[in-house]
Amino acid sequence: MSYDNYRPAPFKILPPVVKNLLIINGIFFLATTILEQRGVQMYDTLGLHFFLSSKFKVYQLFTYMFMHGNFMHLLLNMFQLWMFGYAIENAWGQKKFLQFYLLCGLGAAAMQFIIGYIEYQPMISLVDAYLKAPGHDSFRALIESPEIRSYINPQALTSTGRLSDAYDPFMTYDAGTALTQSIDIVDSIRTNVLDSPLLVGASGAVFGILLAFGMTFPDILLYFYFFIPIKAKYAVIIFGVLEMFAGVANFTNDNVAHFAHIGGLITGFIIIMIWNRRKKKISGIISAKLYD
Repeated sequence: MSYDNYRPAPFKILPPVVKNLLIINGIFFLATTILEQRGVQMYDTLGLHFFLSSKFKVYQLFTYMFMHGNFMHLLLNMFQLWMFGYAIENAWGQKKFLQFYLLCGLGAAAMQFIIGYIEYQPMISLVDAYLKAPGHDSFRALIESPEIRSYINPQALTSTGRLSDAYDPFMTYDAGTALTQSIDIVDSIRTNVLDSPLLVGASGAVFGILLAFGMTFPDILLYFYFFIPIKAKYAVIIFGVLEMFAGVANFTNDNVAHFAHIGGLITGFIIIMIWNRRKKKISGIISAKLYD
């Protein structure tokens, strides 16, 4: 393979795993588009829910990789899979490539779970504490707390700006009924918050493939915007830094799972380092036996 003139193969001669992944992702998107229009909740069923959500299913850890939010989301991921996956599968073989791809997707999901848990933990702790010991004063304090306030619909605000004025059932019910109503309200807030995040897309797995390409063929020139040449190893670093910045800053509120992308990169790096260490160990054992 030339290090100065890298070109991915045309579709008809792509290696089997990359070709089948492209086809499967296309089929999933087409089926999702058709079925969603007919009222079948494909995203809700096959997309990845937060692990504390009542909607989370173990199979979603795999199915989410084949779901995409829109055509451009699908096109961008499949373009990168075609562009970089071709070389990696040919270099590594089918089994190793597929294993790496799926593990990077799982690593992306794990990273998204970690970030989600860090974000939601303050809210979860307050809600769970209230549900264990509900009461009038604690209900008001809970609803007015910043950790809960940020998850409540702004339309619930009254003219006084106090959420408790809108949510306080103690003002209209007897004590027993009010307590039950407050528990239902708090539990619904917890459920709605934990059920709302939904992760879809092959981006995490694809970012792992991008990292593998940069580490396997570090000096191959890639062309940003088709005319800016940059070596693959530097491109990977740039992508990683940009994703980290976008994830931490979140200044665009772009609804993109940047930390999932980072999770794919980190997972890919760990796997490659483990494989390289294992390869060196095996080579050392073979060399030692040859010279015995």
